[in-house]
Amino acid sequence: MEPVSPAVVSQEPTDAFTAMTRRDVDRAYRLAWAILGDDEDAQDATQDALTTAWQRRSSLRDPENLEAWLSRILINKCRDRLRSRSRGRERVRSIELATLPSVDDGSQSAAVRDELGRAIEALNPDQRIVVVLRFWADLTVDAISERLGVPSGTVKSRLHNSLNTLRSTLETNR
Repeated sequence: MEPVSPAVVSQEPTDAFTAMTRRDVDRAYRLAWAILGDDEDAQDATQDALTTAWQRRSSLRDPENLEAWLSRILINKCRDRLRSRSRGRERVRSIELATLPSVDDGSQSAAVRDELGRAIEALNPDQRIVVVLRFWADLTVDAISERLGVPSGTVKSRLHNSLNTLRSTLETNR
């Protein structure tokens, strides 16, 4: 998410929240979709996060951290949905990855995309979230750490383990 403008920061938390959510609701949805891989789940998680953030807006200590605070709530909502899937309450849906560059044989790129999608689905929720935040949202380790509320060493460890798991899964399937 983009930094909050000084005009928004100088407003009351409720006003800043309203301005930010109007501006960034689509970005929040896209992040939820990247984590969850499903339109309905992404819409529900975004709505749940915005509702929770609104209800807890008085707990926001620093309006400059509004976007990170909302991202953290959204990521937690997505994590809860991923965990409920893994407990069997809801079937796991495939994640659709961005279209890969065209090659002569379209079936090859579709197969690679499907294989990567299945490998990402196999990650546990915490691993999947750090991979999406790092490589889809292009956040730094420190930014991911802030949004997840965990030390940067934990983020690095999760990324390392996630990439090893992905590599192993993809090599096994070849």
